[in-house]
Amino acid sequence: MAETIKKAEYYYAIVEDKPGEARKLLEFCSAHGVSLTNLTAFPAGEGKAQIDFFPEDVDMLKMAAEEAGIPLVGPKKAFMIQGDDRIGVLIEYHLRLAGAGINVYAANGTNDGRGGFGYILWVKPEDYDKAAEALGL
Repeated sequence: MAETIKKAEYYYAIVEDKPGEARKLLEFCSAHGVSLTNLTAFPAGEGKAQIDFFPEDVDMLKMAAEEAGIPLVGPKKAFMIQGDDRIGVLIEYHLRLAGAGINVYAANGTNDGRGGFGYILWVKPEDYDKAAEALGL
């Protein structure tokens, strides 16, 4: 399978950086049948954490977050790349962006343990359209 590159919309929540906060929203997502293609969480300042949700159905995510009492920010934009894992697979995408003068603001990736990978690329909002063009979208 060749790699696929997609524009991705995500929403994020800022929560207290304490045990159970991510679980709370994930529990509501599960109860409402919300399917996520990606979830990324990281520190966001003193005592806070940011959780990025990449939902298949935005309305379902919003409903679950509202019921959980957790405000969402978004939509925000990123790129999702998926395909067969191989050494050097991500270099091409970083070269395309660098060649277009675009800095990768953040990235997160993993292999699935079965020969595939998933990769999320964030660029600054003002670079998004130019990055999409550089990535062939």
